[in-house]
Amino acid sequence: MLAALIIIFVILAILRFPIALAVGISCMLAIWLFSDISLIVLVQRMVTGVDTFVLLAIPLFVLTGRLMNAGGITDRIFSFARGLVGHVRGGLGQANIIASMIFSGMSGSAVADAGGLGAIEIKAMNDQGYPKLFSSSVTIASSVIGPVIPPSIPMVLYGALAEVSVGRLFMGGIIPGALVGLALMVLVYAISVKNNYPQDEKIAFAELARRFGQAFLPTLTPVIILGGIMGGIFTPTEAAAVAAIYAFVLSFFFYRSLKIRDVPDILIETMITTAVVTFLISNASIFSYLLLLGDLAGIVVSALTAVTMNKFVMLFILNIILLFFGAVMEAGVALILLVPILVPVLNIVGIDLIHFGVLMTLNLMIGCATPPVGVSLFVVSHITETRVESLMRAILPFLLPPIIVLFLITYIPILVTWIPSLAFGN
Repeated sequence: MLAALIIIFVILAILRFPIALAVGISCMLAIWLFSDISLIVLVQRMVTGVDTFVLLAIPLFVLTGRLMNAGGITDRIFSFARGLVGHVRGGLGQANIIASMIFSGMSGSAVADAGGLGAIEIKAMNDQGYPKLFSSSVTIASSVIGPVIPPSIPMVLYGALAEVSVGRLFMGGIIPGALVGLALMVLVYAISVKNNYPQDEKIAFAELARRFGQAFLPTLTPVIILGGIMGGIFTPTEAAAVAAIYAFVLSFFFYRSLKIRDVPDILIETMITTAVVTFLISNASIFSYLLLLGDLAGIVVSALTAVTMNKFVMLFILNIILLFFGAVMEAGVALILLVPILVPVLNIVGIDLIHFGVLMTLNLMIGCATPPVGVSLFVVSHITETRVESLMRAILPFLLPPIIVLFLITYIPILVTWIPSLAFGN
C-alpha cells in the first residue's frame, strides 16, 4: 500500500492536481484498492486531524493580519520604518526589511507580509527609481522573516504535530528572525552602494517621533502576545484571539480607518483562507497516518541513522532535505507530511525538538522565496505584474543571507534556545 500511495500521489502532482486533492485522492485510492482498511477510517482521520485546540490560532492570526491591512496599519508601519532608515543608502530597501520585521509580530504569515506590505513597499521603491526586480526581490526575501519572528502559523502547526510548546517555539524564533533581517539589510546596503541606489533625506527627530507615535500601538501587538504567553496569562491560541481583538479595536475605534461595511468581506476572506488550510491539513493527516502505517518513519530512521548518529551531521543532512522540500512543496504540507516522520529520528539522535522546530520553520520559509514553487514569488509577481521567471532569477542572491543564518543557528543552538530557557526555564 505504501508504494501505491506514493506513486499515485506523484502521478497526481505531475498532472498538476491541487495539492490537497492530490493528497486526499491518493489516500482514498490506496485504501480502497490496495488495503483491507475501511474507507470510514479516512473520514475519521480527516476529522481528528483538525480536531486540535492549538489549530484555532491559525484563523485568528489570519484575521489579525487582514484587520491590520484593512485598517491602514501597514502604511503607518512602513512610514515609521522609512523615517528610521530611509536616509541610509538604499533606504527604501532597508525600510522594506524593517517594516517586515515589525509586521512579522502581527500576522505570522509570509504570504500576509508579501501581500499586505508588499504593494506599499514596492510602489514606494519604484516611484523613487529602484529597479522593479530589485524592489520585488527585497520584498520576497523580507517576507521570509514573517513566520520566524513570533507569532508564527507554521510554528503553531509544528507544535501541534510534534507535541511541543508553541510558546517556546515563538520565543526561539526571535533571535533567528532578527538575524535574517540584519543579514538582508547588509546585502541590500552592499547592492545599493554598488549601483548607487537613492536614499531619503534624513528627517528631523520630531518627525520621526511623530511617525513612531502613529505606529506605536500596532507595534505593541507582539509585546502583548509574547508578554501574555510568558506571564502565563493566556495560551498561544488565546493570544491569537487577543491579537485579533486588539487589531479590530485599533482599526475600528482608535484609527477609525476600518468601516463596519468592511468587516463581512474580511471575515469571508479569513474563512476562505482557513477553509483552504484546514482542508489541506485534514487531507494531509490521513496521508501521514498511512505513511506511518506503512512504517515509512521506520524506513527513514533506519536509512538516516545508518548514515550517521552524529547529531551535527544529521542536522546538516536534514537542512538539505528541508531546503529541497521547501522549494517544491507548500510549507504547511511539508510540515504535516514530514514532522511525524522526522520526530523519531530527532529523538534517537538527541536533537532538541524546539531547536529543530525553529530550523524547520526557517527552512520552509526560505522555500517560500525559492523557485519553483515559492508562494511569495507568485504573490509579488501578481502585485507587480512581473513574470515569475524573471523574479526567479532576481531572487537568487537574496536567498544567501537567510541560508547563512540557517546554518549559523543550526550549529550555535543557543541562538534559538536561550530566550525560551530564560522565559520558561530549562
